[in-house]
Amino acid sequence: MSETTDADRTTEADEDRLTIYADYVCPFCYLGRKSLERYQETREEPLELDWHPFDLRSGKRGPNGEIDHDADDGKDEEYYAQAKENVRRLRERYDAEMAQEIATEVDSLPAQLASFHVKEEHPEQWRAFDEAIYAALWQEGRDIGDPDVLADLAEEAGLDAEEIREATENEALAERIDQRFAEAQRRGVTGVPTFAYDGQAARGAVPPEHLKRLVEGV
Repeated sequence: MSETTDADRTTEADEDRLTIYADYVCPFCYLGRKSLERYQETREEPLELDWHPFDLRSGKRGPNGEIDHDADDGKDEEYYAQAKENVRRLRERYDAEMAQEIATEVDSLPAQLASFHVKEEHPEQWRAFDEAIYAALWQEGRDIGDPDVLADLAEEAGLDAEEIREATENEALAERIDQRFAEAQRRGVTGVPTFAYDGQAARGAVPPEHLKRLVEGV
């Protein structure tokens, strides 16, 4: 979750598009998107994005898919104190609106299921829905693990609310999401956000100039 500026070849990506591995519940993914917005403002041509879901809490999920908050993931109070400090620093750097610094009690899996469904079935509306999910959690402090919240966001994005509710309970879709998580790990993705382009990658909420170097090589 911490910021890093290194680029490497641990992931694969299609040419002419920027692949983003992210988890909505990660504050650095939200901040990374703010950095990306700044980079995109400098481009004459829009940059095609390919979003890949990544479940940071997968190691804490039980057989029923629910998060066991008592499971030890190696993240103690010192870890979260440092994470919050990094969030505050990046929030100021990117002038990002944030209602909270950490969202440890929020389960992002329903949001990822809904977003994945929209990306496949309504790709032209995915970007607006994706941005609405980030804004709901990080700017408004809403629980994006609540299907009713996601349904409201869907309606605002011109989508069918009931369709989104059904997506959050779709077991076949959940299995496909699990496969995507596993695929990302096989490709070397160990944390988010990870930005991948043409066989190279940058991890963390890196500055716009690092994204430019990743994509344009300058």
